[in-house]
Amino acid sequence: MTDSELSDLRERAENGDRDAVDVLVELAGERGDLDELRRLADRGSSDAVDVLVELASERGDRDELRRLADSGSSDAAEVLAELDEDQVDRNTP
Repeated sequence: MTDSELSDLRERAENGDRDAVDVLVELAGERGDLDELRRLADRGSSDAVDVLVELASERGDRDELRRLADSGSSDAAEVLAELDEDQVDRNTP
């Protein structure tokens, strides 16, 4: 995808084009572009939040999960709780 095509998608997304948002979320997820995903999530894309939770979970990124949980993502809160529980289990003899 060219820079011009990406700019066009972003403009369409800004104007409420759900298809453009979906494509941007998919592309950002494939690239691991957390900044793009955060921007889309901040604009209300629950799909972007889902991808952020998935990526943060895969990376064990507690800070990102905490940020998402603090923003209202119950999925992020659940993953964070699971990671914390796993940590306690590993430290228990």
